[in-house]
Amino acid sequence: MSKGKESKPHIGIFGRRNNGKSSFINALAGQDIAIVSDIAGTTTDPVKKSMEISGIGPVILVDTAGIDDEGDLGRKRIEKSMAAMKTVDLAVLITASNIFGAFEKKLIEDFRSYDIPFVIIHNKSDLEPLTSATAELIKEACKAPLLEFSSLHPVNKEQVIQSLRDTIPPTAYRKSSLLGDLLSYGDLVLLITPIDIEAPEGRLILPQVQAIRDILDNDCICVVAKEKEVDSLIRVLNPRPSLVVTDSQVFLKADAAIPADIPLTSFSIMLARHKGDFENYVKGTPKISELKDGDRILLLESCTHHVACDDIGRVKIPRWMNSYTGKKLDYDVVAGFNNLPHPIESYALVVQCGGCVITRKQIVSRLKPALDAQVPVTNYGMAIAWMHGIFKRAVAPFVKIDANAEDYL
Repeated sequence: MSKGKESKPHIGIFGRRNNGKSSFINALAGQDIAIVSDIAGTTTDPVKKSMEISGIGPVILVDTAGIDDEGDLGRKRIEKSMAAMKTVDLAVLITASNIFGAFEKKLIEDFRSYDIPFVIIHNKSDLEPLTSATAELIKEACKAPLLEFSSLHPVNKEQVIQSLRDTIPPTAYRKSSLLGDLLSYGDLVLLITPIDIEAPEGRLILPQVQAIRDILDNDCICVVAKEKEVDSLIRVLNPRPSLVVTDSQVFLKADAAIPADIPLTSFSIMLARHKGDFENYVKGTPKISELKDGDRILLLESCTHHVACDDIGRVKIPRWMNSYTGKKLDYDVVAGFNNLPHPIESYALVVQCGGCVITRKQIVSRLKPALDAQVPVTNYGMAIAWMHGIFKRAVAPFVKIDANAEDYL
């Protein structure tokens, strides 16, 4: 499965083997997009399929292997299914044959652990309808919506879809503004966008494009310039910028060029506030100053990409952190949702990228093990701002809105 590559809402389908998870997806989509077989365990690795749900929009359906799989290979399949749970905004628990036991209760515990809302579907009701005894057992275990369904005769398909609409958090599909609550009609926003070896040929990187669109959507004016032109540009811009957003790699240059009375932040911090764990980032960033010799740092990238010789996560941040702390530190870089090379408790700090290509839920779930283990977390932009001595200025525009974060400055 290509993990963490879609910023659309993810709906995970979970349950035992042969309960009809793949058939449920096909019935929901109205087409054969998942492989169906009478043989238990046909679905091996989690498989992602796109469809449109009216009232939500484009979604990704994640078809997972049976939670009751057996043997060494089965355990590996279950591990991948559980890993897929970290990526979903809504879970659908498929039951059948009036069986509701330890496997289902464990899934419900896991949904709750990751704060995932869920719906329970008793599938294959044409073969064996849901009994009142099973319904009562399920109601005792949770308060999730419970519906009967037949993938072969999906007469209540619209009712099931409505239940998905009612249960999925609106934040999963309603696009909130990146910068809108910092801006007023007609404001001018300056974006500082270096064109270096990491810049894609012939285009801007995604966070820059997202910022431009968000500024225009808020009826404001966007000016884009490279860092070399900022000094001359800032002297003639009229009106003066209400906000400047810079690439984190040129924070020092931007800080020197932009007058102190003009708010300044970075694309990465913009994303940290929009879809990351902003309050915990603000709380965890100062821990950079407490790092000791031998500490291990985990850098989390949301996507896989070609690694340039001056890569921000693999080269520049470790170089800056070594220089800033004066310590001998060890670094691990993990892309996507790949497994960690060491237990999360062995890390002194976790540094998450901006996460422009994934959902907020995926970032929060990715950081949860670290926070549960009381490992401090930060993100690329905040860490760079801290190491360059401009952290308070860089987060100030958003701290004025996110008052809880003020306690940690």
